[in-house]
Amino acid sequence: RKFQLEMGGKNPLVVLDDADLAVAVDCAVNGAYFSTGQRCTASSRLIVTDGIHDRFVDAVKERLDKLVIGDALDAKTQIGPVVDQTQLKQDEDYIAIGRQEGAELAFGGDRLERGTPGFYLQPALFVGSTNAMRISREEIFGPVANVIRVKDYDEALSVANDTPFGLTSGICTTSLKHATHFKRNSEAGMVMVNLPTAGVDFHVPFGGRKGSSYGPREQGRYAMEFYTTVKTAYTFAG
Repeated sequence: RKFQLEMGGKNPLVVLDDADLAVAVDCAVNGAYFSTGQRCTASSRLIVTDGIHDRFVDAVKERLDKLVIGDALDAKTQIGPVVDQTQLKQDEDYIAIGRQEGAELAFGGDRLERGTPGFYLQPALFVGSTNAMRISREEIFGPVANVIRVKDYDEALSVANDTPFGLTSGICTTSLKHATHFKRNSEAGMVMVNLPTAGVDFHVPFGGRKGSSYGPREQGRYAMEFYTTVKTAYTFAG
């Protein structure tokens, strides 16, 4: 019997000093928090180099403060509720773990009350985190992301690949050299440049490396292998 496994991720978004700040913030907020962070391809680790770190964090916090959180069926809503009470508790548990590990909760993390039923959580952003912390190693599957500060591209790539997962990854840069190197050397099944890590076309292969995937890719031409049984047959007509 054939089987495919999609096993989650802890996806990195690298932001280099030369990145367009507006593009980087868009990528981070969309990738980490849209769909309430409940996507296996969400950017839960934001790996940011020294030169842009402070401006990036301030801009992300400003954007998070303006997000409309509410009823998922309201067209004006940007962030809806988490799926259920169990997931809300898990999100809050990881926020507590992040604080206990020494990361600074720079924004959010509080329960919210809205006029419609649901489990609402203010998007949470940690700074001062390391890649060894549980909030950097384990999939949370909620609107929680943490910033890891690094000195340069080489350290950023090393931190990005230092994970048991390998589903998606992304980089924000205006350097073609760094973008090309990252695409070739990121240990992920799907790599984005100046785009959110979450969201791929339906016609392209979907899947990861390491602990994020097992078996052939979903979607696209590669998926045909999964649904095909190969047979070799001969006929002698003489």
